[in-house]
Amino acid sequence: MPRFLLHLALFTLALAAIIYLLGAQFGPHIIHPYTGRVLLLLAVLTGGTYYLTARVTALKQDYFIAAYFGGVVLRFLGSVLVLGIYLYRAGGGRDQGTASLLIAFFVLYFLYAGFEIWAILSNLRPFSKSG
Repeated sequence: MPRFLLHLALFTLALAAIIYLLGAQFGPHIIHPYTGRVLLLLAVLTGGTYYLTARVTALKQDYFIAAYFGGVVLRFLGSVLVLGIYLYRAGGGRDQGTASLLIAFFVLYFLYAGFEIWAILSNLRPFSKSG
């Protein structure tokens, strides 16, 4: 578990640096001011779903697939709920950079989904049968 959290922290820091550099270069028209909050939200959701998956798998390894897909659904519903609240309450208008926030959200969401798949696939090697 600590190795996953270290990789998650490094991945999040790398994305934060890229977002900062793009924001400094292009400004708020390209990088929405809330992109950092979306990054933090997805990092917390990814860490939380990993923790829940690890806890369920520790109880019974046969439940790994159900726990993993349950975590994927929780991460998706949680992030869409927060995005929906933002669009409803704070900024659903055209002039407020909604398109840049939506693009940033989906790019970051799929990057974190890819990170989670990479973390799972990199841990499968010890469980594979030799010869």
